Amino acid sequence: MNKRPAPRLKAAELINRLNALLKAAWASRLSLRSRTAPGAVRKGAPGTGPASARSRSAGTMPEARISSGRLSKVRRFVRVKGPLRIAALTAGTALSLLLLLLSAVLLTLRLQSLPASSAAQVSQIYDASGRLIDSFHAGQSRESVPLSRISPYLIDATLAIEDRRFYEHGGFDLRSMARAALVNLESGRARQGASTITQQLARNLYLTHERTWKRKLREAAYTVQLEMNLSKEEILGQYFNQIYYGHGAYGIEKAAKMYYGKHASELTLAESAMLAGVPKGPKYYSPYMNMDNALRRQRLILAAMQTSGAITPEQAAAARAEKLAFKPLQPAGSGDGAPYFRDYVRQTAVDELGLDEHLISEGGVRIYTTLDPAMQKEAEAAVKAAIPSTSEQQAALVAIEPETGYIRAMVGGRDYRKGPFNRALARRQPGSSFKPILYLTALQNGMTPVSPFKSAPTIFSYDGGRKTYSPRNYHDRYTGKDISMRDAIASSDNTYAVNTIMQVGAEKVVDAARQLGFDGDMQPVPSLALGTYPASPLEMASAFSALAAGGMRAEPTAILRIEDSKGEVLYRAEPHRTRVAGAAHAYVLTSLMESVFETGGTGSRVSAMIHRPVAGKTGTTSDDAWLVGYTPELATAVWTGYDKGRRITTAEAHRAAPIFAAFTEHALAGRPARPFTVPDGVLSVAVDTASGLRYGPGCGGWRMELFVAGTEPVGTCDGSRAAADEAAAGAGAGAADEQPGRGGWLKGISRWLRR
Repeated sequence: MNKRPAPRLKAAELINRLNALLKAAWASRLSLRSRTAPGAVRKGAPGTGPASARSRSAGTMPEARISSGRLSKVRRFVRVKGPLRIAALTAGTALSLLLLLLSAVLLTLRLQSLPASSAAQVSQIYDASGRLIDSFHAGQSRESVPLSRISPYLIDATLAIEDRRFYEHGGFDLRSMARAALVNLESGRARQGASTITQQLARNLYLTHERTWKRKLREAAYTVQLEMNLSKEEILGQYFNQIYYGHGAYGIEKAAKMYYGKHASELTLAESAMLAGVPKGPKYYSPYMNMDNALRRQRLILAAMQTSGAITPEQAAAARAEKLAFKPLQPAGSGDGAPYFRDYVRQTAVDELGLDEHLISEGGVRIYTTLDPAMQKEAEAAVKAAIPSTSEQQAALVAIEPETGYIRAMVGGRDYRKGPFNRALARRQPGSSFKPILYLTALQNGMTPVSPFKSAPTIFSYDGGRKTYSPRNYHDRYTGKDISMRDAIASSDNTYAVNTIMQVGAEKVVDAARQLGFDGDMQPVPSLALGTYPASPLEMASAFSALAAGGMRAEPTAILRIEDSKGEVLYRAEPHRTRVAGAAHAYVLTSLMESVFETGGTGSRVSAMIHRPVAGKTGTTSDDAWLVGYTPELATAVWTGYDKGRRITTAEAHRAAPIFAAFTEHALAGRPARPFTVPDGVLSVAVDTASGLRYGPGCGGWRMELFVAGTEPVGTCDGSRAAADEAAAGAGAGAADEQPGRGGWLKGISRWLRR
């Protein structure tokens, strides 16, 4: 690191400069006042001597005659010169007063001592019952070191990206402020800041992070005081011991140990460039949270260092190529209760609610959440029991209460200590677990549970015939004949799904998914029917919670209330529910999804573990396995797989379902089994199992099927005419009397009655 001058802005020196300016302005004012008035004769001016007087008395004119036109111009100038003189006098007086005021302010700041540093307060997170989940002990995670024990690479990297004119300005970088103002004005929003290192230090030492004009003025005053009282090296040293590097680490020494397991003095160029990028936004640029963002910012800092001359191009290239080794991250809180949920709450408070991250870390706030501690415990236990301890396979689980949208449990991985990456928020291909969104769209557009399509290898054309798509069933299993929607959901038939999206229209499926809370760039293509669009467990659980609630979607909610250290409410959640599907359509789809847990369904292997009505859908890709389902009380999404670059085996693909079943049964233990509520507009009709038409005396096998009123079949399979009161009835027990014998609809409830 090159040796820099270390100027310190002395108060006496500054005041002397201001006094000199003041004297100069005052002298200018006196000079103006001493000038002769218009018409006065100055001594020694041309035409004032005796000869001139004699010439005038003799009636002669000077040799240089003045024309009448030029004389008129002179007179006009004299008339204008008066207002200019007044304006100059006024400006000089104003400047004098301004300099006097500035001198007084600076003298006051110089004589006034700096306040004591603001003490960090413990912020706490509470569960739904009001019990403490965890705390953030920001003040206990700091180690101070002198500037001489900090790597020169780290100092250069920080100056290059945070304050490249640190040694040139007196606390405020006017050039950077002007540039930031221009960028923000052009973009229409605050995209770029211009705080110097001294300003950041003043804010961290003495102020909260509230966004008010009063706080900004106090920050400016403290910035001036710091520059007056401390040298540049002292300011820089305090800055490196105060700044926040994410995950509860304050100060570069603590950060160096947390990220790399070494002292700040031992940091390499590559390590320094990585760490220097974190303070701008730890949740965005921490390598633990987002390695891609962290690497991009590291490259940006290396380029800035090269531009400033701190490093050579060869050094920059070598640092970019260096592979960094990070230590496993330890939880930042006081305990290990629901660490992934805790991080999600913190992220939500900052990103969605707009709270300052430092306020969450050290402002003493109290955050009251929706977490159910008993359900969280069962979720973690289910994940732990399903996957062997020696396996590297990961898992995620999100459970949402359908009526409120409250997140009751969240598991983002098997071991937070090995990495805080929250897989509950990561988007992966949901596979066939996305199909209920497709079939909900189909039901809303005229299809019924008995709509037939052939289960056979099929080539589909789309995009005006320019493209084709050939889906395949799992293990290439096909029936070779027409199957119904109920059969297709139970067996997860892919050909039926693509036939459905081709008939309904992929654009309508995209619209339905948007209403159910799916975000991102979803393309209306045939493969969408098979879940090729990535989605997170949180998005999947939220979408299925709307089905469980009869088509009413509540926004996923993790935070109920946030209070500051004084008990004042900073935020309170407001219920927000939206109808995204008709109640009758949602109920019919729920009935179809119950078949997944019946004999022959893809979830039948775990049906004996669940002793209550449940609907759901499995999903399997080469890399991911899902089971997303719900009861009337709880919607749950479970994902299992590897983070990247590794496919799952058949045995590993079967681990999602047991996690779902074990969690659902134990989380709701002690609550009576509830059936799904039947809404108005649903009919239960006896249909022929082969044709899907109404059952008649001459038909073969039959079953009871649910229909949205108005979509039920009209004709019978044998051509007979059945009376309306014998062929259709409102959903409920009345439909059981349409056919003699046992079975039919009773099979729909026999499974969950088993103990």
